[in-house]
Amino acid sequence: MTLSSRARLLLASALMLFVELALIRWTSSNNLYLVHLTNFVLLASFLGIGLGFLRGATGRDLFPVAPVLLASLVAFVLLFSVRTGTTNSGGWALVGTFGLEPLPRWLSLTVIFLLTVTALGTIAQEVARTFALFPPLEAYRLDIGGSLLGIVTFAGLSLLRMPPLAWAVLSAAAFLLLLGTRVQSWRWLPAAGVLATVVMLGLESFLGSYQWSPYYKIRTETAAGGNVRIDVNNTPLQTTASVGQITQDSPFYLYPYTYAGAHDDVLVIGAGTGNDVAVALSQGAQRVDAVEIDPALVQIGRDRHPDQPYSDPRVTVHVDDGRAFMERASGRYDLILFALPDSATIVTGQSALRLENYLFTTQALERARSLLEPGGTFAMYNYYEPWLLDRYANTIRTVYGTAPCVQLGPTHGQRQQAVLSLRDDATTGGCTTTWTPRVGELEPSVDDRPFPYLGSRTIPSFYLGMLALVLLASLVLVRWVGGPLRQMRPYADLFFMGVAFLLLETKNVVQFALLFGTTWAVNAAVFTGVLLSVLAAVEVARRVHIARPLWLYAGLLAALALAWVVPGDALLDLPPVPRFAAGVTIAFLPIFLANLLFAVRFKGVGSSTTAFGANLLGAMVGGALEYLALILGFNALLIVVALCYSLAFFTGRKHLLPASPLAQVRSG
Repeated sequence: MTLSSRARLLLASALMLFVELALIRWTSSNNLYLVHLTNFVLLASFLGIGLGFLRGATGRDLFPVAPVLLASLVAFVLLFSVRTGTTNSGGWALVGTFGLEPLPRWLSLTVIFLLTVTALGTIAQEVARTFALFPPLEAYRLDIGGSLLGIVTFAGLSLLRMPPLAWAVLSAAAFLLLLGTRVQSWRWLPAAGVLATVVMLGLESFLGSYQWSPYYKIRTETAAGGNVRIDVNNTPLQTTASVGQITQDSPFYLYPYTYAGAHDDVLVIGAGTGNDVAVALSQGAQRVDAVEIDPALVQIGRDRHPDQPYSDPRVTVHVDDGRAFMERASGRYDLILFALPDSATIVTGQSALRLENYLFTTQALERARSLLEPGGTFAMYNYYEPWLLDRYANTIRTVYGTAPCVQLGPTHGQRQQAVLSLRDDATTGGCTTTWTPRVGELEPSVDDRPFPYLGSRTIPSFYLGMLALVLLASLVLVRWVGGPLRQMRPYADLFFMGVAFLLLETKNVVQFALLFGTTWAVNAAVFTGVLLSVLAAVEVARRVHIARPLWLYAGLLAALALAWVVPGDALLDLPPVPRFAAGVTIAFLPIFLANLLFAVRFKGVGSSTTAFGANLLGAMVGGALEYLALILGFNALLIVVALCYSLAFFTGRKHLLPASPLAQVRSG
């Protein structure tokens, strides 16, 4: 089958984004080194795509090698997985496949980085070769259309909870369509790579009792007494058990009720498979709102929990983000429980951008307090390291003005079972074991810096080392693949636009997560909205002559200033419809203007592939600068964005000036 050039560019762009999303999702589910490096694979992907565009149509066609490189990456991640195990003393430890010692972190991450760069780079070369056949703006338009197709397809598979085998089959079909008959002499090699990837991901999908939710790779196995043991992303999560067994093995599940007043109406956030809900029912709750973000965990609870709490008529299940549910809630509760909502996290002292971060900010706890009935109780429990217990206790004290009650349970390694509770009137309900700092009064996390697992305003040294090595490797690879860096000098403004745009996109993802929940559907909608904004900007640039594009910079800076003075949490008090309208306007207006600037500039570039490659490499640098949020907060990224667009203005303003009358006469 022979594809037209337009169809080829659409399909290749869709494949490129689809593979990128799949790798980001899949690698972290098999290698726990990536849990704390939330954009590591994203950086590698941007570098690979940028290199593929710099190589463009020059040199040997490497696209037939892409399936082999992708299969090599899949094989490496499966053979050298990193998961949670236990030591002889019962503590947590990282182990490799078959319980062996895992590869050193530096080696594991280096191999994943290089294989990701080369796999995405060879796919991107196919995009670039077709990209060069069209005028720059038309090529960009088709590329964005393909990207939309890729993200919508991946979101659809997430909605259907399809396993990696489905991802592999769709990718294989796209590879085979794009390869066609052009590799006559050694076509068996890409076919072998495609087949190997399908087989490996097929085995993973159907062996070991795995299922894939929109968030996790979930493994279930039958434990003692017919209970179900659940691991998510190679980390133990929980074991379903009857109330009698739960309270016997872990009596701290009952601690929140010790000093609580009435608990007829209970809200459980982090309901999981239903253990905490079953305990609430056993303590006399008459109405329970059970909030769990993962639909697969809820289904396991419905099907296999011995007490069947989700079948009880007193229970209403909400598959939702906990913070988003509280923001929308209108009822009141006698007891609000944060029930191990971060139990999938191994706390190692490093920051991790996790699903539940917005649940532990001062603003979240203030909202929880506002939902309590008079005399109602707020409680949260988990296994805490001392410094993290101090942080959460200080956050509660900041909100209530009183130190919370602390009830301690057994110690597991460096972590200890603990329950923090306080009534809405800032009393402890008779509890005398109130919190006193053991490590220090750590600064509470806030919506602008939702990093509860980061001890102070700093970028951990491991991150700095990793980012330095990534940027150094990028310089070497760009020079090796693309030739002298001076060839990109004419496109310095597009490079700075790439830096700024990635940071702007990050800020918008974070803002929408705060406004509407950190769910996969919200994230998919934001990325789709970003691409639609880009496409709208391209269509405007194609159809409207903008005589003075320099004014677009003024409009962009004004839109950034608006986003700065109206932070995301300022919109939380608005009703849902006005909140959505205001959130969309504030978030997408600067994206539209930024891409209108890019489209106007890109329309007249000499080498579309080199220019686009420079822009993508800028996005990779933006991904590194994203870590500034750990120190400054997300809103401060807008300042960095404004500075980058200012640099883009100064380095590219000559391209945006209207042509002189003499030049117009000559061109005519």
